[in-house]
Amino acid sequence: MVERSEPTVDDALLADARRVQPTVVEVRRRIHRHPELGLELPRTQAVVLEALDGLGLDVSVGEQTTSVVAVLDGVRPGPTTLLRGDMDGLPLVEDTDLEFSSEVEGAMHACGHDAHVAMLIGAAHLLVDRRHELAGRVVLMFQPGEEWGGGAQVMLEEGLLERHGAIDRAFAIHMAPMVPSGWIATRGGTLMASADEFRITVTGRGGHASMPHDALDPVPVACEIVTALQTMATRRLPIFDPGVVTVGRIAAGTAANVIPETAELDVTVRTVSESTRLLALEGLGQVVAGVASAHGCEVRIDPMGVAYPVTINDEGAARRAVDIAKGLFGPERVVVMPSPVMGAEDWSFILQRVAGSMAFLGASPPGVTEPAPNHSNRMVIDEPAMATGVALHAAMALQTV
Repeated sequence: MVERSEPTVDDALLADARRVQPTVVEVRRRIHRHPELGLELPRTQAVVLEALDGLGLDVSVGEQTTSVVAVLDGVRPGPTTLLRGDMDGLPLVEDTDLEFSSEVEGAMHACGHDAHVAMLIGAAHLLVDRRHELAGRVVLMFQPGEEWGGGAQVMLEEGLLERHGAIDRAFAIHMAPMVPSGWIATRGGTLMASADEFRITVTGRGGHASMPHDALDPVPVACEIVTALQTMATRRLPIFDPGVVTVGRIAAGTAANVIPETAELDVTVRTVSESTRLLALEGLGQVVAGVASAHGCEVRIDPMGVAYPVTINDEGAARRAVDIAKGLFGPERVVVMPSPVMGAEDWSFILQRVAGSMAFLGASPPGVTEPAPNHSNRMVIDEPAMATGVALHAAMALQTV
């Protein structure tokens, strides 16, 4: 049996990451002040292009979306490493009182994507400075549309994995504001859930609220669908291979004395395996159709957005990330997660085609006992943790084992 080489501690790499921290913070705050949503992020793209200018990278932009790809070639042959930073924000009204809080009404960076971009730019600086150590090639992927729109899929369709030679390995970091600052957490196998979203429209007949027998009220039918979906999730999905079905929005009617003709439900289905995903989606269709039919209503199920598959870390790639992180930061700051989380990621599209991984970077603010989670309008991060992410990105490209 051949033993794997253990990575060496590189104190200089972490010191260099701290040296470029002012640049990383400045980029992060610029992006945070002006969040953009979805696949079209022209202002964010401009910040990225400006930050990369002068580094000597081979830079290109997307055709279908505002992506940026920057390539650095090493001084000798070796593997090609793909590193990603997603760029889009969320439709939230920020309530953090930060001096650099969002200046865009109804938009906020509440999932750390501003930090993801800034850390990848910091890593670019480190890699350029250490190009004499680099074997192979590094492809830096700045991606729009993670929260909505499947930006990773769009970049794949544009030839991300073919234009720069074969991609041998891939790595991404995701901020985790509820994990201690500077800690790294990951696992082999399933890391995050799939995500499928639907709008269910139940159609009956409108009428007067005092005479429901002369109408066909879709509201109680929609309510019955909500409870029936929960029964389906707990009685038809395996308890040790679970799924979550959530109705996040119900809308119907215009007045208390009017029975509406339609009721809408927005539903998300999340699972940690493709087999349970198929089972849950089949069950959803059966339950919705059956309940509506039992009451004489019509029903339509429309997919919403791009469905994200399960995010599955390659076992070897995850072990490599853990080993490198332990070498850089010490084993006390690296956690192998016992189970996946039910959030979803379009990094899953990349991991379907490349042996790679994702790791969470803890960024809990100091002195805060109950930090706000991702997707909260009060979410903040501990900015010094970004130096950890910069160093880890660079190490994942520099180390050949």
